[in-house]
Amino acid sequence: MKRYFLVQRTISQKCIELTSNTPKIRYIHGDQQLLGDIALLWEGLNQHHLQLSKDFKQDYQQLTFEKRKTALLGKMKGGKMRVDIAVDDGSGQNVGYCVSSVSQCRMGEIESIFVAVNYRGLGVGDALLRKALAWLDAEGAETKVVEVGAGNEDAFGFYARYGFLPRKIVLKQVKLRE
Repeated sequence: MKRYFLVQRTISQKCIELTSNTPKIRYIHGDQQLLGDIALLWEGLNQHHLQLSKDFKQDYQQLTFEKRKTALLGKMKGGKMRVDIAVDDGSGQNVGYCVSSVSQCRMGEIESIFVAVNYRGLGVGDALLRKALAWLDAEGAETKVVEVGAGNEDAFGFYARYGFLPRKIVLKQVKLRE
């Protein structure tokens, strides 16, 4: 019986230690004016896709944040964009972000979402996505979509928790090596 008590006490102490070391995260949001604030995190996402990609590594190698930002801004003509950023209060560093958009025809999209590796499993991605979905609802989005890069199928489980399910698979032609 004493062993059981000690095991329980050790587990409780570890839980307390983990809780006291959990960073305090605050969330800020705005429009496309905040895009520059996510550049470093976006680079992390691009590297993540580069590592996972089997057939499109060159695309990720050539893609820069400025190119992605330009594409997002071009896509948003006539629509609206929201940028949510998770900030570690202790360090002041941005540790996650979500870019969402709604078009004139009320198509809502999660354009990009990323959480720094050390902050995964703390509910940061959940909070970012919930904030984006609430905004899309408030903006009247009739349909909501998210694209997942080939190789990143592990993300399907995360998105399924919010009702996103695979509807179709888009294939892109690449030049075959002779």
